Amino acid sequence: MSLSPGNAESAGASIAGYTLIDQLGSGGMGVVHLGLSESGRQVAIKVVHAQYALDEEFRARFRQEVAAARRVSGAFTAPVVDADPDAAQPWMATLYVPGRTLTEVVADQGPLSGRRLRTLALGLVEALRDIHRAGVVHRDLKPSNVLIAEDGPRVIDFGISRAADNEDLTVTGRLIGTPPFMSPEQFSSPRDVTAASDVFSLGSVLVYAATGNRPFEGGSPYLTGYQVMYEAPKLDGVREPLRAIAARCLEKDPSVRPGLEELHRALLALPADESAESLPDFFDSAPTVADGVTGTGSGHRRGSRPHPGPADHQAATATGTGTGTTVGRRRRVRRVLVGLGSALALTTVGLTAAHVVASDGGGSRDPGGSASPSASVVALPAGWHPWRASLRTDKTGQPLDELESGCVPSGATALYCAGTGFTTVKLDAASGLVKWRRGTSPETSRPIGVRDKRVFAYRKPDSTETYVARRLVALDATTGAELWAHPVTEDEPSRLFDGGILTMDADKTEFIAYDETGRQLWTAPTESKSGPYCTTAVFDGAPYGLCSGDDPTKGTISLLRLNPAHGTAREIAELPANSEALGVVDGQPLLLSPAKEYASAPLGDWPYASLSRVDPDTGAIQRLPLKTGTRGTATLIDGVVYFVRANGSVTAVRGSDGTRLWQRTTDVENLSAPVLSTKSDSLYLANQYGRLLALNPATGAVRWRTASVQDPGDSASETTPYVLLVKDAIVAVAGDTAFSVRPDRPRSVAK
Repeated sequence: MSLSPGNAESAGASIAGYTLIDQLGSGGMGVVHLGLSESGRQVAIKVVHAQYALDEEFRARFRQEVAAARRVSGAFTAPVVDADPDAAQPWMATLYVPGRTLTEVVADQGPLSGRRLRTLALGLVEALRDIHRAGVVHRDLKPSNVLIAEDGPRVIDFGISRAADNEDLTVTGRLIGTPPFMSPEQFSSPRDVTAASDVFSLGSVLVYAATGNRPFEGGSPYLTGYQVMYEAPKLDGVREPLRAIAARCLEKDPSVRPGLEELHRALLALPADESAESLPDFFDSAPTVADGVTGTGSGHRRGSRPHPGPADHQAATATGTGTGTTVGRRRRVRRVLVGLGSALALTTVGLTAAHVVASDGGGSRDPGGSASPSASVVALPAGWHPWRASLRTDKTGQPLDELESGCVPSGATALYCAGTGFTTVKLDAASGLVKWRRGTSPETSRPIGVRDKRVFAYRKPDSTETYVARRLVALDATTGAELWAHPVTEDEPSRLFDGGILTMDADKTEFIAYDETGRQLWTAPTESKSGPYCTTAVFDGAPYGLCSGDDPTKGTISLLRLNPAHGTAREIAELPANSEALGVVDGQPLLLSPAKEYASAPLGDWPYASLSRVDPDTGAIQRLPLKTGTRGTATLIDGVVYFVRANGSVTAVRGSDGTRLWQRTTDVENLSAPVLSTKSDSLYLANQYGRLLALNPATGAVRWRTASVQDPGDSASETTPYVLLVKDAIVAVAGDTAFSVRPDRPRSVAK
């Protein structure tokens, strides 16, 4: 893993298997290169200059930076891919994402305001929250350590002294930080610095972003340090309400500065009133569009609390997308957390306007052929045109959460959508026009499905009680009228099976089956050898249960086969703890078993050890080992399991034998579960900002990708994106927005 001196200075050299292809930046401390792993992943590799490698104190600080970066994993920080702080020339590699520093953005485009400033502020608060939760204090938050990526800011370089590559710090000596953005306690008592120090630095960074000026600027490190410790900050040009927020962050006394949760609530009040036409290319944005519907109200914007428990992730099977359905236990998260990467140096790679790129992610053409189907073979709903629909609602009441946003289709004429920030809504599949809205809560999970002219969804009763179980409801598909409702469990999914709907009672002591009219068919106790804590599953149209003990990470998981006629349960197999149901391969249930480090893995980036095929009659299990490094959220489609990681990596594994077919690193992060178009031979995914990606399902090569949708809504950073097909039309949900494009003209969002 060591690096020979001198060979890091030119392209074509390699470091521990990473080929250096470009130099991103340099400073007194070292050089940052763009590197490429053997699998095609792009990384930013920081290599320390040889003279500093001989300084044991500096080497210790570099080890500290590596250790701190490894501990932090969040949507707005930079994950470490690899490192060797003990090499002859120490180095560290993080996932690379093109972007510019905040310093460059402000210098080139001027101060930020409106939506750009609000997005920056909220992103930085979330980044600091992730850093502090890991027990780390950044101590050097400044504009050059904030990288602007497509979907928000990235905080980089935490936990290291900048003395080697910052002139101010060279004069100041051993202080850790950059004087104009340091806190008073960093000067007076650097060993006693707490997380409140980063809040002070955040205030300085936000003042700089809003005005282009530092709140403390003394002309020398000494004078600047004096101002930080004893003088009031210069807040000229900072508009309310940010001025009051920044002033509180810049209090000299750490104990009176606001906490991050309070800051997050306050920053939500920042205006986002700039018109799209006045925005520079701060974020990649799609062409200006007009809403396809008229939505009213600001809706309810929930916070971004991570949920560490298991959760359900079910990929819809839409027309023409194959037969695979992912069903199973997942950790519940309100927003996609993926290990998002960034560069550790200034980059000159700007974010462009709306575009479609036909490439394989490495500059070559897709070897699979045409980048999109020809117009002559695209089948669309009658009267279809590109559309965009706002899914916001002004409903108030107890929220429904934990499950995912998205839509379910009804033939080629209608879509039924729900998710964070909106109630159940019927959209015309051709135009995106709203036909009806139903529901009493501001947050509703994706509808369960459509059958016999009924839409099955969830509803939270409008009540002031502390706890009220949610209801399984049937809505008339034509009018939206509620036909019946039954109380069900708060946190396990209901599922359609051949002959009814499988759910669980509010106390999770019984499986319950209803028919489409709401009549109860049968009940079955949640009992198994593994334990009484169960969730629902459906394989090949038949009802099943997955049961474990009170700690699902230990012991085993029992697979129960429930008789669809009367509910009698038969325990057919025991599987490793935390196993998840995927679907059916060759008539056999397919389940996914985690690796040992599953419990400690970052949210949404769980490692897996094997697939298990279970004979539904005998319970015989065939275990299929997976290649090391198989991670992400899994979806079974047409016999192939696709693992999608938050960093944009997609891995395809054959479900019948566990063979890895391909692994591809894309440059699009926070991707949805995929959907397959057999007609166009493409795998479609969307990210949380509405960026679409088409992959060749045989090789993983990128056929095309689009820019993000302009302003998908406030909840975009906190919700799971979703994509499906209605005939050949692509429909995606990102944030508070649903939109539809045709696969041969993917950038053509509604005009």
